[in-house]
Amino acid sequence: MKIGFIGCGNMASAMIGGILEKGICSKQEIIVSNRTVEGNERSKKNLGVNVTLDNCQVVRETKTVVLAVKPQFYEEVIAQVKGLITEKHVIISIAPGKTLRWLEEKFGKPVKIVRTMPNTPALVGEGMTGVCANSYVQDIEMAGIKEILGSFGRYEVIPERLMDVVVSVSGSSPAYVFMFIEAMADAAVADGMPRAQAYEFAAQAVMGSAKMVLETGKHPGELKDMVCSPGGTTIEAVRQLEKGGFRSSIIEAMKACVEVGRKM
Repeated sequence: MKIGFIGCGNMASAMIGGILEKGICSKQEIIVSNRTVEGNERSKKNLGVNVTLDNCQVVRETKTVVLAVKPQFYEEVIAQVKGLITEKHVIISIAPGKTLRWLEEKFGKPVKIVRTMPNTPALVGEGMTGVCANSYVQDIEMAGIKEILGSFGRYEVIPERLMDVVVSVSGSSPAYVFMFIEAMADAAVADGMPRAQAYEFAAQAVMGSAKMVLETGKHPGELKDMVCSPGGTTIEAVRQLEKGGFRSSIIEAMKACVEVGRKM
């Protein structure tokens, strides 16, 4: 399998890292395009893959093409390459807000399109990706896409109507989690813990808690109750969080995220 990436920022680099680590492709079977010579030099140095400044070359040399540019550049890039897209190509989108219908309209002809929403934990092999496809994508092709997505984390096939929700619950949510870790570390520092140590304690607590949700299958509320002893320290911390509108703030932030995603 040869794979092409139009754009090679953090998300594309994370995907390529997983693909290489799992042996889905060799470095020689991947080509990426960047807007600048400096970008190509960075991709070549960090990933060891083939590089080009020509988006059309990526399409000519591969049949699986990942559109890994920012959403505002999608229309421009599609206009450049659509004349080279054939019935043998599969296009993978990673942009929020760009629906399958919108993408099909911009290509102006029947094109196999897979819409995905990965997240930055893919950089460490712990990504979460939502995925859906149009009717032109065959089962065998979808199996290959799933193999790619599984190389850098977990994935779930979902109806497209939920893709904007995926943006808020996993695509953007690492930022909320990082803020949470930072806040916990700040509090620990305020109480005398060295900052590097505080980050380690906070980050490990978040990672371990997430693993408990995934591996025990227990409801998060049940797991929370397991930590809250009557009259203890944890329930007092929970009381203060609720007093400050902790859960409501998260819900409202995520709803705002969905609304922005739908307008992109």
